[in-house]
Amino acid sequence: MISLSRLALAGCAAAVLSAGAVRAETPADTLVIADKIDDIVSIDPAESFEFSGNDMLNNVYDTLVELDPSDLGPLVPGLAERWSLSEDGKTYTFEMRPGVTFHSGNPVTAEDAAWSLQRAVKLNKTPSFILTQFGFTPENVEERVRAEGDSLIVTVDKPYAPSFFYSALTAVVASIVDKKLAMEHEQNGDFGYEWLKTNTAGSGAYRLRAWKPNENYVLEANGDYWRGAPAMKRVFVRHVPEPATQRLLLERGDVDIARKLTPVDIEGVRGNPDIAINDELRGRIMYVALNQTVEPLNDPRVIEAIKYLIDYDGMADTFLKGSYVVHQAFLPIGFLGAIDDKPYRLDVAKAKALLQQASVEDLTIRIFVRNDQDRLEMAQSFQNTLAQAGIDAEIRTGTGKEILGEYRSRNHDIYLGAWGPDYSDPHTNADTFAKNPDNSLEAQLTGVLAWRNAYPASEETPITLAAVLERDTGKRKAMYEEVQRIHQRQSPFAPMFQRIEQVASRSNVEGFNAGGSIHSAFYWLVTKN
Repeated sequence: MISLSRLALAGCAAAVLSAGAVRAETPADTLVIADKIDDIVSIDPAESFEFSGNDMLNNVYDTLVELDPSDLGPLVPGLAERWSLSEDGKTYTFEMRPGVTFHSGNPVTAEDAAWSLQRAVKLNKTPSFILTQFGFTPENVEERVRAEGDSLIVTVDKPYAPSFFYSALTAVVASIVDKKLAMEHEQNGDFGYEWLKTNTAGSGAYRLRAWKPNENYVLEANGDYWRGAPAMKRVFVRHVPEPATQRLLLERGDVDIARKLTPVDIEGVRGNPDIAINDELRGRIMYVALNQTVEPLNDPRVIEAIKYLIDYDGMADTFLKGSYVVHQAFLPIGFLGAIDDKPYRLDVAKAKALLQQASVEDLTIRIFVRNDQDRLEMAQSFQNTLAQAGIDAEIRTGTGKEILGEYRSRNHDIYLGAWGPDYSDPHTNADTFAKNPDNSLEAQLTGVLAWRNAYPASEETPITLAAVLERDTGKRKAMYEEVQRIHQRQSPFAPMFQRIEQVASRSNVEGFNAGGSIHSAFYWLVTKN
């Protein structure tokens, strides 16, 4: 575990850590962010699968193919400066960018790239499905992902839509790791996993200087970064779970950016000339999911009743106003094939009728939710509307890590949480909401939301598998529209909202990008005037 040393904090004003001063100012070369980061489970890119960890790692590691934060649409060269595809659509060749080094000083090579992708497949942690969906297994990955001189050769099992494969390579799990450094810390053949859970070995704009779980982390600029040295020499991210405290720190100048303010707090600071508000539509979907191993939550009539017991508009128009929009499909607006259909609304009478048809009375359930203000308020609203139909709901709370552990183990009744895309292709969400190739408990497809809720997705899975192979963009778009409408009608998922991240910053801060609807946050373009 890395401890937060005095040296790491030397560049951060004492006022950043203290609430004593009436007015403070962060150092000109340091970006200080107040956020909620207790969801970080691991900072190994082969394992990280949470929002906060991916924000960190997006700035510490590079990938072969990347997104330009100034224009999040097209894919751009990363550690691969160019690439090509064979005529059969199955073999990709990536030419590595020359002259790039890791933070350690070791050169970035095609061998590092091959080993990093092989490592993620062999470790088989939660996000590994992003790579294994291309036919890679621990047994064949060394043959299918290999270095030849300065080139990386990757052979997939099917002729997928090329944009799908390239987009997948922008995910954190596809980060290129310093093989030499990681293997210096290998223990019992773990590819450096135990060490990389709390340390980094990247080539990105920043290197990890210090990290204290559930408290803070400090990033230090990579002066030799191939894109150019970042303007901010340090990034200090504080875990501040209370929005009111984030607001106070921002108003006082103790932090440069506050990322978890409530709509009330946003309105409270909006007129302050020292503070700027940026509304950014994100890819994060808030949803409710019912565990199909729990009766009677596996009854289609009960599933439909619960979808009518969510006060979508009421929440969006009151305590969520400005921070979420009602969205009832698993693809966020901004993705190919996204739909804006809203077939459900709060209708207690209709829900009661459906429950009566299912002969359900005196139902008691548990709602599992992370200890986060927005989510808790959603859960309380949901609890109230369930009660109007005679359903007694107990809210079970915990840290992000605790609740995710229960969810991934199918130990929940109802889960209320968020899902964000891992890459900029629609398959990123279709693959987890609408595909489940093996619903057995033994399969342990913990990265697949359909599996977590024991939903076989029998009708959606074939369409999802076909859509990812379709090269005609128009046809592919129509397939994703179809599968979402099927999913809306019959799945145990109730997507509720799409996130609008209202980032509040000091007015002298420019260039921060939270990642839009398709990516994680970028720190390396931030400047202060």
